Amino acid sequence: MDANPILIGRDITTGDGGAVTLLPRFGNRHGLVAGATGTGKTVSLLVLAEGFSRLGVPVFMADVKGDVAGIALPGTASDKIASRVAQTGVGDWRAEASPVVFWDILGNAGHPLRATVSEMGPTLLARILDLNDTQEGVLEIAFKVADDDGLLLLDLADLRALLAFCADNRNELSGQYGLISTASIGAIQRGLLQIERQGGDRFFGEPALDLADFMRQDLSGRGIVNVLAADQLVLQPKLYSTFLLWLLSELFERLPEVGDLDLPKLVFFFDEAHLLFTDATPALRQRIEQVVRLIRSKGVGVYFCSQFPDDIPDTILGQLGNRVQHALRAFTPRDQKAVQVAAQTFAPNPALDVAATIAQLGVGQALVSTLQGNGVPMPVAKTLIAPPRCRMGAISADERAAVRARSPLGGKYDAAIDRESAAELLAQRHAGPAVASAAPATPASSPRPASTAAAPASTSGGGVGQTVKDWMLGSGRRQGVLETMAKQTARTIGSQVGRQILRGVLGGIFGSRR
Repeated sequence: MDANPILIGRDITTGDGGAVTLLPRFGNRHGLVAGATGTGKTVSLLVLAEGFSRLGVPVFMADVKGDVAGIALPGTASDKIASRVAQTGVGDWRAEASPVVFWDILGNAGHPLRATVSEMGPTLLARILDLNDTQEGVLEIAFKVADDDGLLLLDLADLRALLAFCADNRNELSGQYGLISTASIGAIQRGLLQIERQGGDRFFGEPALDLADFMRQDLSGRGIVNVLAADQLVLQPKLYSTFLLWLLSELFERLPEVGDLDLPKLVFFFDEAHLLFTDATPALRQRIEQVVRLIRSKGVGVYFCSQFPDDIPDTILGQLGNRVQHALRAFTPRDQKAVQVAAQTFAPNPALDVAATIAQLGVGQALVSTLQGNGVPMPVAKTLIAPPRCRMGAISADERAAVRARSPLGGKYDAAIDRESAAELLAQRHAGPAVASAAPATPASSPRPASTAAAPASTSGGGVGQTVKDWMLGSGRRQGVLETMAKQTARTIGSQVGRQILRGVLGGIFGSRR
């Protein structure tokens, strides 16, 4: 049985239209919210997010401009709101907040959001660091060395220690894994330094995000709206887009197949979506397309938000069944082309000249087409967008702090954890030989203790017995059989554990194993 549809607004194509809605059972068929700056995209996002939350569906939203945070506080009734409520037919409108959890990679405006270096994997990490193919290959080798040696890569300190180890042992490792050049290692290290200066080092570490904390309901059964503070993060576009791509891939990899449900399990809003595809290689675009297409069967709906529809590649645009198109101003040839692209992506409506209407839409109006019936797009409708119930605008630092203080996740994520991992283990390996070489040697002229001096005399006559003992237990100059077998067993176990370390690289679709 279908859940209550989400009211988007009222059809004003001919002046006497009905309600324009989104059916929740098609919420996982993905969508697009597009339009020029200042035309009302954020209001449409808030209406959709509130609608899903009221149905019990958890939501993730990136807050690029700071105005999405208003969903955490109730709106204010006014004559303008009352007029819009009457025009759009919202029968049960009341000012109310949605249950919200604030997140922030930098840890300032929300709970710190972290992932381990191993979970991010070399492919996505190379994109953040802007590495070329050769440098990415060296990074792949470093991750392979960590797997084979059972080294946990949790934070950037672990990765730096691993790169230093690879540089010191590059001759031996090059023969086993492939050429490792100091120039490539230097480029990776410089990239890590740049990420660290931008605050990205706070993202890598523990406790890592548990996806179950993204997919919760409050005590009343409403879906939690997870808001990522991205106003500073978006200034590092590769870090921003790669993080969201990693999050999508983790959802794809961790969630079970569920097919089509009456309600999505999670709805994911990807603001400034064009950053995801800027400078992306054809191979990466293909992988993104695969994630978007396949994640639907995991019950996750992905809604891209951008200024122009042609910011999204055609192969992905074709996967977006629910469309909300706000005004586009055709001031330049680029704008005129975008208008034509947008007009061609809608199911036609004989009563509407789509290309002309897009340029004439007012603030708070949009062209909307959603999947209806058995999954067929409805004819595009000129729509007056309903008002959200939350505050439309930014919130103060004190208001944000009050919402954050009520969150039950603070005790789990606010304090960082630094457990023993690659940096500590490699430091211990390096310190071992140094300590041994620094130990003072016994002077040749000093007399040995009586027990030591007497030992050769007492055992020299041991003959075969002493030889067997030395062979089994070892002497001061060589290892015994038992010691050799113990070390070999330890290395074997370490290698097996290393190969089982969890590391996600866009899930299984990149060919890696977790």
